[in-house]
Amino acid sequence: QVQLVESGGGLVQAGGSLRLSCAASGRTFSSYAMGWFRQAPGKEREFVAGISRGGATTYYADSVKGRFTLSRDNGKNTAYLQMNSLKPEDTAIYYCAASNSQDGGRYREEYNSWGQGTQVTVSS
Repeated sequence: QVQLVESGGGLVQAGGSLRLSCAASGRTFSSYAMGWFRQAPGKEREFVAGISRGGATTYYADSVKGRFTLSRDNGKNTAYLQMNSLKPEDTAIYYCAASNSQDGGRYREEYNSWGQGTQVTVSS
C-alpha cells in the first residue's frame, strides 16, 4: 500500500481556482493509476477524475469536464488536480487514491490506497 497525503484545499469564491496535490511515498509511484474522489456532507463519495500510470490517459466525471485537469509528475511522486471555474456544488472533501490497475477508473473498488482528504469550500 502506498501512503498518500493531499494538500491544497481551502476556501475560495465561486469562479475561482484551486490546485490540489497528492504526494505519495515510496519508490513505485509510477506503478499506480491515480484517482480523485470527493464527498459532500450527506452524500456518497463520488468519482472526480482518474489518470493512467504514465499519465497518457485521463477520465473525468461529466460534472467537472472542461473545468478540472488531472496530471501527474512521476519524478516527484505527485498527482495534481487543477480546479478552475469552481462552483458551490464543488464543495466537498477531496480524496486521492491509488490503484494497481493500468488506468484510473471511476469505481471505488478499483483503488486500494486512500489519502486522508482535504476540504474544499466554494462560496457564492
